[in-house]
Parts: sequence; C-alpha cells; structure tokens
Amino acid sequence: MTKAIDFNVNYASHRAPMIGRNAVATSQPLAAQAGMHMLALGGNAVDAAIATAMALTVVEPTGCGIGSDAFAIVWDGSQLHGLNASGRSPASWHADMFVGKTAVPELGWDAVTVPGAVSGWVALAERFATLPLTTLAQPAIEYARHGFPVSPLIGHLWQRGYNKLKDQPGFSACFAPEGRAPKIGEIFRNPAQARTLELIAQTNGEAFYRGELAQKIAAFAKAHGAHLSEADLANHKADWVTLLSREFAGGSVQELPPNGQGIATLIALGILEQCDIGRYHPDSVQSLHLAIEAMKLALADLDRYVADDAHLEFAAELLLSDDYLKSRAALIDPDNASDFVYGAPTQSGTVYLSTADASGMMVSFIQSNFMGFGSGVVVPDTGISLQNRGCGFVLDPKHPNALAGSKRPFHTIIPGFAMGADGKPLMSFGVMGGPMQAQGHVQMALRIMLHGQNPQAAIDAPRWRVIQGREVALESSFDRNVIAALRERGHVITVEDPLAGYNFGGAQVIYRMPEGHYVAATESRKDGQALVS
Repeated sequence: MTKAIDFNVNYASHRAPMIGRNAVATSQPLAAQAGMHMLALGGNAVDAAIATAMALTVVEPTGCGIGSDAFAIVWDGSQLHGLNASGRSPASWHADMFVGKTAVPELGWDAVTVPGAVSGWVALAERFATLPLTTLAQPAIEYARHGFPVSPLIGHLWQRGYNKLKDQPGFSACFAPEGRAPKIGEIFRNPAQARTLELIAQTNGEAFYRGELAQKIAAFAKAHGAHLSEADLANHKADWVTLLSREFAGGSVQELPPNGQGIATLIALGILEQCDIGRYHPDSVQSLHLAIEAMKLALADLDRYVADDAHLEFAAELLLSDDYLKSRAALIDPDNASDFVYGAPTQSGTVYLSTADASGMMVSFIQSNFMGFGSGVVVPDTGISLQNRGCGFVLDPKHPNALAGSKRPFHTIIPGFAMGADGKPLMSFGVMGGPMQAQGHVQMALRIMLHGQNPQAAIDAPRWRVIQGREVALESSFDRNVIAALRERGHVITVEDPLAGYNFGGAQVIYRMPEGHYVAATESRKDGQALVS
C-alpha cells in the first residue's frame, strides 16, 4: 500500500536565483503565476502586482484577505511613487472604549479598522495599469470559484488560525465549511469570495466602499454592536505619499513614511554607516553585534514616536539626520549588549510581492490582515475577512499613536525599495512577519547592497530578530561559535528552527542588473516562488 505524502518532512534546501527580463516574486506559487499571466497578456509590472495581490487573498488567506490594508512603492521608469492604502479607525472610536484594559483587543470587531487594500488595487490600476481590473481579477476569481490546492505552510497556518478563531463571527462558515481546516493538498473553494472579487472589479471598487459590499460589512458590524459604519467605508481613501530615503552603501534605501515601521530600517542603516559596519564580514560576530544593537536603537525610537503621519510630534525626517544618527551610534558598546531607550531628536513600520517588467517598471507591494487571518471576523456570504489593525494603537492618551477615531494605527507591513549609485532602481524587496519586517529589510540591505551577496543567498542566509531588551532570536542555522560569542557579549539568545512557524518571515527580492534584466529570488524556507520570462 502506497503511503500518504508526509508534508512535515523537511531538509535544508537552497534555490538558485531566477534571471529574466520580466519577473514576479511572491509567497505563493499560484499567485505568482497570476502575475506572470498578466505580463504574458502584455500587461506591465503594476498589472502583474495587482493580479498577484488579488490572487493572494484567495490562495493565502492565512496572511491577507479582501479586508486587508496595503502599501506599495512603484518605479514607473523615471521616478518613485509611494502609496499608503491603510485604513483608519471608525470615526466613533474614542479613548474611553477600553478603560481598564492594557491594550486594544486582538480579536473580534473591537480590532477592526477600515480595510484599505481594495482602494490600493484601484489606485494603482487607475494610475499605472494597462489592463482592465476585470482582467486582473480573473485568476483570483477562478481560484476562488473552482478551487486551489492548499499548500504546505499555508495548511499548517490555516489549522492554527482555525484553532484560534473558529468561534469568531463568520469565520468557520467561510474558512472551515466542513467543520475543520482544509488539509494540505485539499482543494478549497470560496464561491462567495469569487462573487465579491467580481463586484469589486466590475465597479472599480465602488461596491466595496459605497455599494452592496459596504452595506453588508456595515450591517454585520451593527448586528454585533460594532462601530464600523457605511460612512467610515465611504470616507476612506488611499494616499500617494512622499518616500523617506537614506543613503546607504553608495546607493539609497527608500521606505514609506509613518504610520509604518519603515523608518526603523533607515534609522538602523544610518547608525550602521556611522559604525562603518562594512569592515566586517556579514556573518561575523562583530557585524551581527553591531546590527542587532543598531536595530534595538531604531526600535526604541519606533515604539516611542511612530504613529499616523497627521499625529506625529515632529517631522519623521528628524530621526534620520546625520547628527542624530551619529549620537545614537555613539551609544553602542562594541563589546557588550546594551538596553536602549528612545532618543530625543531636536528641530533643525503578511504577504509581500515584487514585480518587474522589460520596460523597467518595478513594484514593491505588501498587504496583510495582520495576525494571520486578522480579527477572525468574516462578513457572511462575501469571503471578506477583516484585519485586526486596531490593536496597533496604544491606550496611553499622551502617546502619538493613542487610540482615536478616524486615525490610522501604527503599521508593521512595509514594502522596501533601493536605488543604485547611478540613480537607477537597484531592487524591490520585502520581508514579512510583523516586527520582523524592518529588521529583515536591514539584513537584506546589508547582505545585498553592502556585501554584494546575490539575492537568493541573502534570503537563504540565517536571520536574527530582536525581541525586546537584550533578547534576540537566531535561526538555528547560525554557526554555533557565533551564537556562543554573542552570548558572551551579553545577548540573551533564543535559537529557533527557521522552518517552525513564521517568526523570521518570508522574503522576496527582485534585483535589477545593469543591463536591464532582473534577478528574482524568494524564500526557500516557505512556499514562495519567483517566476521570470
């Protein structure tokens, strides 16, 4: 008798980078194929990005959904554009909602903010796409209506999500219709989501924010005593924003401004340049020590200052000034781990995807429901799973990120982009995984921009993650002598299996070669795929 396939068996594996004139890299192979199909139809990188993003809501519901938020950076061939498609809190939210609690709830309607991803798809399509939204949505619609096989990692995360969220409103009816999570390799269908995607595409998003779908979302909220209203949905808009930039390794790294954590990447890289980290091999104890310490400094500032851009205490750029970064770098002890607090600058940061086409257009795009399936709330008969970004607020009324109505919460998801010394695009990149993202961006920049590692090697390399204080998690593939040496310097090290859970995130990179073609790479630890043509 033939034994059933065991999807729990894993061995260390490495992928070769893919090279071509067009590229799509993302966390799920079927979604990557959706994007590549648009390029084959004559579409551009934005067409591919939108199709990939819409497909991901179907085939990777453990990381995103139609009720997600989204952010993007687009190189249109001559300049960069930043898009913030994150939603705001319901207008009726107020500081006294959670009296007696230490944090905003992570589950249920009290965590739900206005979903922004749909507005992001529409904004990108209106400005840059060459194919109609109905065409871009078709692969996602087909996957939802006719089904797709559940891939290994997503199957494990789906089971975990079901165990946690099965009693949340609408969750089991949508994602566990058989009374259980789907098995790995099982065909899963979501016909309600197919109909929703059709409505979104046919109305250019209007049905979601001011039509039939908005009415269903608001009615479900009202039935559960929640605050989200039709007016909250109708008032939402995505914003084109000016990127933050920091010179690094002869080029520059570009991040979206707050309410995201991308500025932490730029702070850390700025500190590391002050420390002349390029002197050290990227896998050496000294390089790792400096990078961890710089990240801790950056995260301290992130936690204290970053909020909705309209509520910042001062311009975000002040955290990136040379004088400030030099003062922060001076706090690093080259031989010992330290505990840091935020600084005081004076006046003077899921699923990720990257696409690129032969014309030179490149897209860095990310969308997320936040903690897996998000809030666990799913609007009946729509397939719309709602994010839990509301728990990104804090309850300290004096903090710039304090909970309030019609306000964007602090966000973890960030797309990354880098420019070369010649002023031309170098790479679009992203690392998923909550607080891992800014840290992952730093590690990608160090390995690729500073040390010239190829994108696949940089992704395959072991990663670290600052937890809090002196606590740092390292992937078990790090050299044991390096781990021991870091412990000797006072770092409190936890060693984790990179294949267990999603704590070190998944990564995708598309790197532009001087000749104009691309090197695409994706996570070898996860289910991701890079496609080129």
